[in-house]
Amino acid sequence: MTQSYVMALDEGTSSARAILFDRGGNIVAMSQREFRQIYPRPGWVEHDANEIWSTQLSVAREAIQQAGIAPEQVAAIGITNQRETCVVWDRRTGQPLHNALVWQDRRTSGTCDSLKARGLEHYVKENTGLVIDAYFSGTKLAWVLDHVPGARERAERGELAAGTIDTWLIWNLTGGRVHVTDASNASRTLLFNIRSGDWDDRLLAELNVPRSILPDVRDSSEVYGTTDPDLFGAAIPVASSIGDQQGALFGQSCFGAGQVKATYGTGGTLLMNTGEVPVFSDNGLLTTVAWRMGGKLEYALEGTLFSVGTVVQWLRDELKLIHSAAETEPAALEVPDTNGVYVVPAFTGLSAPFWDQYARGTIVGITRGANRNHLIRASLESMTYQIRDVIGRMEADSGIALAELKVDGGAAMNNFVLQFQADQLGVAVLRPTVIDTTARGAAFLAGLAVGYWTDRADLSSAFLLDRQFTPSQDRAAADKLYRGWNRAVDRARDWADHDQD
Repeated sequence: MTQSYVMALDEGTSSARAILFDRGGNIVAMSQREFRQIYPRPGWVEHDANEIWSTQLSVAREAIQQAGIAPEQVAAIGITNQRETCVVWDRRTGQPLHNALVWQDRRTSGTCDSLKARGLEHYVKENTGLVIDAYFSGTKLAWVLDHVPGARERAERGELAAGTIDTWLIWNLTGGRVHVTDASNASRTLLFNIRSGDWDDRLLAELNVPRSILPDVRDSSEVYGTTDPDLFGAAIPVASSIGDQQGALFGQSCFGAGQVKATYGTGGTLLMNTGEVPVFSDNGLLTTVAWRMGGKLEYALEGTLFSVGTVVQWLRDELKLIHSAAETEPAALEVPDTNGVYVVPAFTGLSAPFWDQYARGTIVGITRGANRNHLIRASLESMTYQIRDVIGRMEADSGIALAELKVDGGAAMNNFVLQFQADQLGVAVLRPTVIDTTARGAAFLAGLAVGYWTDRADLSSAFLLDRQFTPSQDRAAADKLYRGWNRAVDRARDWADHDQD
């Protein structure tokens, strides 16, 4: 029998990847390509949706070619994506009305202030699990409808479709035949009621977003349709959609309540599986859908961090202090500490647990003795402090003490970061052999939908340890450094002009 594989399309914030997995959850082939970041104004971040599609399609074809297999050997395609980025397009032509508005985009901060002034914060928290913030896509969809001439009228006539990037990819993969999303991505829009499992009529009305432009909400593991045969030379089942962070939770085999993973990507996210019961936070965390399978919702507590890996991109692209991310670890180890320097990478505001959309990036503690290595080390340490910010609140909300932390994402390959993380948390940090857990989660879900894997028990042994980092610093020293971080964060808060709309 010809061997088959499952392909995950991992559409991230800065690049598109396609990864082929075998039955053991191992990577067989991978292709990746970056796409443009568009910054029309300070605080505005956009992507060209057509470029996202063409990039994603090209790497998918390259992965199949690299593996040397026939397209018929791809049993299913799963999609994972940057969750809150959204696009509006013409149903007939498939052309976007505007660039996709990225999750980092802050242009709707004033709209969010208006929603808060109208007293909607409690309703939003209790029904969507979220906080009112420009991070989420609902206000972005409303902005496109309000600012593209004729868009609102066309939406009312049923001429437009909208969705997050998973929806956009599924639409294009199926030749425009399927307009769907899954519950995990829907739960990131500010428009989805996580209690009822459907779009929330009150919030649709408050933001003036017509229900008709939104996709059908489906399970995270389900055959939505098949690819247009012209794309790959075969009609391949498109069988999963999952938000990137929920995909990582599934890919890390965190199937039980209380299990936690942290992803160090462009942004960063911690998720704690809370099972079939949503846990609502009193500490600035989000309650989100982990996934929906067999029509049943499962939930997670989430701490979202806007800027984790972006701080390394900033060191490389803007400050020109490094040529590649690989240089940061040896640079950080050149010095015993940061010489009192803290970097708060609040480039687009602070997310969990502060949710200050007017905070901005800050460097404090600079003296004449501060050098390149101190700044690089402080930038890496900022990742771990942000994780600790969230873990403390997560433990308080759930009543569960952290036993260990599973990690993934690009920066999880940095041994300095993970050792410092273990020191800050006082628990073991576990790095798996396959750190592409976001994509692997999408592949697992797609494979389950077509019977490639039987059930979750079939996947539970998939977590293979690469390295465990155990605490090496005494708690008093770690706590002192963390207190300095908290002082630095205080100085970054409420900096930007509030009048940005």
